[in-house]
Amino acid sequence: MSPSTPAWDTSADTIAATGMALAIRAREAPSRPAIIDRFGEHSYGKINARCNQLLAAIRNAGAGSHSGVSLICSNRAEFIEAYAAAQRGGLRLTPVNWHLTGEEMAYIVADSESEVIIAEARFKEVAEQAAADAPNVKLKLAIGGEIPGFINYDEALTAFDDANPVDPELGSPMLYTSGTTGRPKGVYRWPPKPSKVMALLIGQMITFKPGEDLTLITGPLYHAAPLSLNAIPSLHSGVGLVLMDKWDPEETLQLIEKHQIAYTHMVATMFNRLLKLPEEVRKRYDVSSMRCVVHGAAPCPRHVKQAMIDWFGPVLYEYYAATEGGATLVTSSEWMERPGTVGKAIEGTGVRVLDESKHDCAPGVMGKVYLMAPEDARFKYFKAPEKTSGAYHENFFTLGDQGHLDADGYLFLTGRDAETIISGGVNIYPQEIDDLLLQFPGVQDVCTIGVPNEDWGEEVKAVVELAEGVDASDTLAEELLSYCREHLAKYKCPRSVTFDTDLPRLPSGKIQRHKVRAPFWANQSQSI
Repeated sequence: MSPSTPAWDTSADTIAATGMALAIRAREAPSRPAIIDRFGEHSYGKINARCNQLLAAIRNAGAGSHSGVSLICSNRAEFIEAYAAAQRGGLRLTPVNWHLTGEEMAYIVADSESEVIIAEARFKEVAEQAAADAPNVKLKLAIGGEIPGFINYDEALTAFDDANPVDPELGSPMLYTSGTTGRPKGVYRWPPKPSKVMALLIGQMITFKPGEDLTLITGPLYHAAPLSLNAIPSLHSGVGLVLMDKWDPEETLQLIEKHQIAYTHMVATMFNRLLKLPEEVRKRYDVSSMRCVVHGAAPCPRHVKQAMIDWFGPVLYEYYAATEGGATLVTSSEWMERPGTVGKAIEGTGVRVLDESKHDCAPGVMGKVYLMAPEDARFKYFKAPEKTSGAYHENFFTLGDQGHLDADGYLFLTGRDAETIISGGVNIYPQEIDDLLLQFPGVQDVCTIGVPNEDWGEEVKAVVELAEGVDASDTLAEELLSYCREHLAKYKCPRSVTFDTDLPRLPSGKIQRHKVRAPFWANQSQSI
């Protein structure tokens, strides 16, 4: 038996358990488009061959099973090649948010114990900084150009055979997510197992037609939803991806019409911007090919969602989940019967609403929302057992959201833990910003909050209490904003600073963030 036709491909379960789904699709239809990006079209056969070469290069460098790989890459074919190589090579792949600063990237690369760094030359400066302090790195590859100290990605791959591995082993993505305190931590599942929950979730939304359907990727693949909910299920089903490099509302409509897109993932901010296009622009494009638009990651105002259903048809599916797990799901018809719901728990998962004593709340009674982490997909925080154990109540975990269940088990989110800011569907954790600003001379205390923003849902504001003898001024506010821009990724930086002389505190001294936040939302409707 040749290496390209190994024994592992005899059953669907075995294929999934060894990370070889893309290889099977490549054998079935090698010339079928797998990736359409700004550089052209890439077939399943080509992507599969190159991911085999990449895995061989990684193994040749001495990185083996459970080794960490950091990937700093935009939406392009090489991202998928790295993902597929890690999945069949037993590797922990950490896609790094390329909007981060070099300092922030360096922490993730080091903390993940990455032995391989794959970086796009587009992010040369931050990639160099991220690699400089990484103690375990055995291989550094540069995509699409040169990075000092890195090997050219294409040249490295040509040195190795492109045959499928004879000993595939399932790997696992390890995405980093922040908590409300401390540094971000990697969320991973090891030993990895095929996700039954994900298969059930996708199956309830769409039946793919390989060879006919294409999927549009609107968001960066380093995010959990575009990667795990949008890209990978499509590819593994034989459906190619159209990758957007930077999201634009009219381009989205152009691509849907041009490629007859059947499936995509969006966030509420995208809906809002699509709906703000002039009516003549919206009517210019045919979106009737769409069979599923899945959305989540941030609350969607009811009028925005209804307008999208009126336009695209009843093809919107909303979920509530996290990198750690979940989820609930609601169809367009269910949502219209129960406006505002984020759905019911799908098969194999569960949702509970608990009071402060961890007792289940009666239907209609608000409490903290907990999602089930199934036994076969329980997450861990990398190198943080205390944080892992603290995340669970029995086999449920919480994102800190408040909500209630109705009598039929449909979940409604009626508020959110004020610790987390969601701007454009991206989680921002204010403690990180607080900690930075507290280092600025003259700052006595700070409370970072989310305030209303019509486009993004929320934007970041820092409410600062100054030390005695320090005067508030526009100049000082701008200095604080500049300081943040020097040390934080752009999307985390406050858009504004407000000075306060007496931040509200508990008797313990802890700032009551929800009280700081409340006046800015007093005249806003926060219905979901």
